[in-house]
Amino acid sequence: MTSLEVKERVEKAKDLFKSGYTCSQSVLLAYSDIFGLDGRTAAILSAPFGGGMGRLREVCGTVSGMTMIAGLLCPLENAVDREMKKRNYSLVQKFAEEFRTENGSIICRELLGLSCRRQDPEPSERNDDYYRKRPCVDLVGCAAEIVGRYICESGFRHG
Repeated sequence: MTSLEVKERVEKAKDLFKSGYTCSQSVLLAYSDIFGLDGRTAAILSAPFGGGMGRLREVCGTVSGMTMIAGLLCPLENAVDREMKKRNYSLVQKFAEEFRTENGSIICRELLGLSCRRQDPEPSERNDDYYRKRPCVDLVGCAAEIVGRYICESGFRHG
């Protein structure tokens, strides 16, 4: 993957979010094709992680999206494969730390400047005011960029 391809995927992730997908869906869907994961399945699996896990405002959905991608990059198929588990966990921690370094936190409510932990499960209406008040589009882009940089640096080949 080239840096131009990464930029295209970052824009794709942002566009997906702006079209109504959750933050977690947007990050995973931007890269799902390179793992042979169909869009429908990726969207279904990642949807509940939006809003910091179902609007609980815990771990940012973008970080959850990166975590799902880490599972695809370092697949842990054998439950007793300690080395692969270590590689998987290391990649999750790397992604999370890069995101934290760039954004100050990996916690949804902190990133949004909210004091409450849990919010009503009713999703916010996506309108101009929503996008103006929230950093989510940029956070989605940041997460997609972190994943893309890793894919470029690791030499991961797809397709």
